[in-house]
Amino acid sequence: MPSTRTASRGVRAADWADGRLGVYSLARANLRKIFPDHWSFMLGEICLYSFVIIILTGVYLTLFFKPSMAEVVYHGPYAPLDGIRMSEAYASTMNISFEVRGGLLIRQIHHWAALVFVAAMFVHMMRVFFTGAFRKPREINWVFGFLLLFLGMLDGFFGYSLPDDLLSGTGIRFIEGTILALPLVGTYVQMFLFGGEFPGTDIVPRFFTLHVLLIPGVMLGLLVAHLILVFHHKHTQWAGPGRTEKNVVGMPLMPVYTAKAGGFFFLVFGIIAVISAIATINPIWAYGPYRPDQVSTDAQPDWYMGFAEGLIRVMPGWEVRALGHTLNLGILVPFLLFPLVLGAIAVHPFIEAWITRDTGERHLLDRPRNAPVRTALGAAWISLYLVLLAGGGNDLFATHLHLSLNAITYAVRIGAFAVPVAVFVITKRWCLGLQRRDRDKVLHGRESGIIKRLPHGEFVEVHQPLTPEQLHRLTAHRQHRPLELPSRTDGNGVARKAGPLTRTRARLSAAYFGPGGQTAKPTPAEYRELAGGQHSNTH
Repeated sequence: MPSTRTASRGVRAADWADGRLGVYSLARANLRKIFPDHWSFMLGEICLYSFVIIILTGVYLTLFFKPSMAEVVYHGPYAPLDGIRMSEAYASTMNISFEVRGGLLIRQIHHWAALVFVAAMFVHMMRVFFTGAFRKPREINWVFGFLLLFLGMLDGFFGYSLPDDLLSGTGIRFIEGTILALPLVGTYVQMFLFGGEFPGTDIVPRFFTLHVLLIPGVMLGLLVAHLILVFHHKHTQWAGPGRTEKNVVGMPLMPVYTAKAGGFFFLVFGIIAVISAIATINPIWAYGPYRPDQVSTDAQPDWYMGFAEGLIRVMPGWEVRALGHTLNLGILVPFLLFPLVLGAIAVHPFIEAWITRDTGERHLLDRPRNAPVRTALGAAWISLYLVLLAGGGNDLFATHLHLSLNAITYAVRIGAFAVPVAVFVITKRWCLGLQRRDRDKVLHGRESGIIKRLPHGEFVEVHQPLTPEQLHRLTAHRQHRPLELPSRTDGNGVARKAGPLTRTRARLSAAYFGPGGQTAKPTPAEYRELAGGQHSNTH
């Protein structure tokens, strides 16, 4: 009887909720939604789970952190800093690290999770880019993902600066110098941001508000919108037997996918916790509190901001003086290039859609080799990022490898122009070579390593035909044709040239999809023609 009574209460509660929220119909429509299964799709889940870890640990840290630059004298358990004047922000961070139970571990988890989040976002977006998962109808979701990456980098910098230690203070000084390089408005922006002369007393409280309230709130909204669109558009999938642009082959959300996702969350959390327990990061007690008259040695930002510092370190110190003003190009040019380097990858989906004029929905992923120009552009972008990242640590390379700092700086300057071009050419040729190998496999079969002697004495290698699944995988991709310039005539029948925009589109289309941009996949007629001759020798 008690169990029946309890069950009836549960049913009544469920009926009450359904009458107000429509739970039953919502569950029927969505809980059995199908999601494909592939290891590369787990990269997005790592982004989500690390973001959740950041939120959870961040809430705990805000209970003990004091975002104030008021000066206090330290008398805590860390003896080397006893009696040193410091800000309340730094003192409270020391308190979290040495006096709050589990505080140091939570700090480490928070910082490591932030690094994992940005790294996972970076790799996840590259997976989406190289496979063409950004195509219609997912262009807006691509923009949401890019904004999440950019805001994650920005919020990471603000959080990195909150302890007010010597290392993070050096980074804030770096930002202040960059802002002052803005022509005409630089000094006003600097005074507005810092509330007066550097460093002032307002910068940490303002960064705290941005770090824990404004930017996380925007990111949470973007994340919810991102997941809603993923759910609405259905997940992309790799081409294969039974998979089309109009269906999804995989596992239902409940209970299979949910159970696997829950286990993966705890796996990610556990790995980050282990890393945090054994690998120290940002030991602020080793740097000491920030003082404007000191600079931390080996001052380096977190890796995701290293390329921005590399831009400034390798830029020549050019200055232009005119009308009583000095324009510091050595700072201004990198400051303007920073969003361009990031934004170049953000606008590619719209440029590619404009070039291809592809208006259909695309739910099947491309193999990177089947889009050589796109893959080469992505590889070139990554190479530029890595070259500039190396430039951001030129002093460490010089001291640890006993090299000339000037030689490293000049190498990075040259590499910033030469390496992306070389990587683009090599990657494109690599993709074309893989396409030719796939074409040969389809037409001639797979090399078996078995040598056979024919009746007339010739030795040949036996080729085994591919299975239907393998043939489908190698030939399922779409191939665009280069756009042709439309023929236009005036009222008198005289041919007119196409406009510059149309000619530009045609040239880009030829570069993307012309003979030098892709290898034509074999046609069914070619396969049938060679099937008899080549595959007759397989047994």
